[in-house]
Amino acid sequence: LPLLQIEVFKQGFNQKLQEGQEKLHQMWLDWSRKSLKESGDESSAEPEEMESLTLLMACRITQQLQMTCCKIMFAIQGLPSSLQDKVKQSLGTTKELYAAFSVANSFQDLSSGVLTQSQRKLAVIQEYMEELLDYLKNNTPLSWLVGPFSPRDEDQ
Repeated sequence: LPLLQIEVFKQGFNQKLQEGQEKLHQMWLDWSRKSLKESGDESSAEPEEMESLTLLMACRITQQLQMTCCKIMFAIQGLPSSLQDKVKQSLGTTKELYAAFSVANSFQDLSSGVLTQSQRKLAVIQEYMEELLDYLKNNTPLSWLVGPFSPRDEDQ
């Protein structure tokens, strides 16, 4: 059963990333179609609108990753410190990215480092999560197998 839960979590994590990419792609397609229909209007603010939507999407994705990393940090207490450190590092990275995207009104507001390194940083987070899930497949914690213990009421 725990192995099944790990697989479900892994699929869910990968699905969240894929959904974010698909949403960004769909937004790009919608903007492109709209742009073709109104190609004669140079005063259109559509590129700025698209930039704003892209930043909003990046903000939401990094916020979701941040919340996921927080939940994972709580759940993996007792596992090897090397894995905990990687999840902690992932949480720090998602916090940094979320902070950068949440205050930006345009790509001009972002440092070149954020823009060039964000994809690499997200790839590292995904690599760490894969490593954690691989570890859990082979070393399921005993508490996950038997569940939490609670004292019985002897009067019943």
